[in-house]
Amino acid sequence: MAAAAAAPAMAVNGIKIGTASQAHLESMAAKETRVLISGFSRHFYNLGRASGTSGSTTIKVHDHYTRKPQQLMVMSSSGGLSAPSPKPHLPKTPKSSDYGSLFTKLGIDFSSPSDGPMQRVRSGLGMGQRRNVLTKAQGSEREMDPFPHCIVLDIEGTTTPISFVTEVLFPYARANVGRHLSATYDNPETQDDIKLLRSQVQNDLEQGIAGAVPVPPDDAGKEEVIASLAANVEAMIKADRKITALKELQGHIWRTGFESKELEAIVFDDVPKALEKWHALGKKVYIYSSGSRLAQRLIFGNTNHGDLRKYLCGFFDTKVGNKRETSSYVEIFESLGVDKPSNILFLTDVSQEATAAKAAGLEVMISIRPGNGPLPENHGFRTINSFLEI
Repeated sequence: MAAAAAAPAMAVNGIKIGTASQAHLESMAAKETRVLISGFSRHFYNLGRASGTSGSTTIKVHDHYTRKPQQLMVMSSSGGLSAPSPKPHLPKTPKSSDYGSLFTKLGIDFSSPSDGPMQRVRSGLGMGQRRNVLTKAQGSEREMDPFPHCIVLDIEGTTTPISFVTEVLFPYARANVGRHLSATYDNPETQDDIKLLRSQVQNDLEQGIAGAVPVPPDDAGKEEVIASLAANVEAMIKADRKITALKELQGHIWRTGFESKELEAIVFDDVPKALEKWHALGKKVYIYSSGSRLAQRLIFGNTNHGDLRKYLCGFFDTKVGNKRETSSYVEIFESLGVDKPSNILFLTDVSQEATAAKAAGLEVMISIRPGNGPLPENHGFRTINSFLEI
């Protein structure tokens, strides 16, 4: 098999950049490296870590089929491609435009942030915010952005008034348990809900939980089963039980309400503004609520400020664990892939949840909202009245 012909030497401003085979230049390894370096540059820019690349990112194209002296170095937009030869003396400082032909050949967009794809990131920021991003990028390590990489939000009393949950969602679920179970009784989803409820009720009966009543077997008849389940669900809602069996069924009932437009979720006015700002700054936002993940998606997909799910990266519910247990927040930390728990900021209105999250190493703030319950004295946490204070 004939060897690939060598590509002609390339020069910029009279300086020889190096030679490489055309096959290596167009190889999958070279293409993947170009994509990788472009992704890194975009990621660093979005994080506010660099206002420009300045040729500061370089990755070697590793290819087993090309001799090392001919292997390429891919550099960010104010650099170029060269073989790993001694760096020549440059008669003048090169500009990104000097290397335009090289990056055009490689399919890399070298346009500046003001007129290129990075403009999409800037478009969501005001002038003051842009200046802050640049200051953080240019400052010392102590001046780097101290803001955590990820934000985890509670819902009730944090993003949403407690009154919406207690006076709208819970009553809607309680009033529609029988209708929902009757209309969907034979659906696999509802049958799974019934199995979870049966198991929970049996456990409640063994522990002597108030309000628990036996659920008859299926052969007792559909209506008898539904009536007993409805009685148990009503008692669970009244006691504000944070259990998966209840939350799963509630989510399915609320889905019907949101789809029929009988329900519309309420979030505080500062919430969409803060979500948009955090999203523009490259922060990842998650929800952790005792409500099911389905219920969480329904709430943020149908708010008085429109669909806010575009600003959210994921949802955690009681399958992670109880919100007042430290192990739940350890599980969230291990799921998010950050270097340390303090890279996560948790916002809640409940001091016991705040304590559990702090014990896991998370940064914590307590949300003060109208209708929230009183906090213990000397709780030791920073409090906020609006997300815009962050």
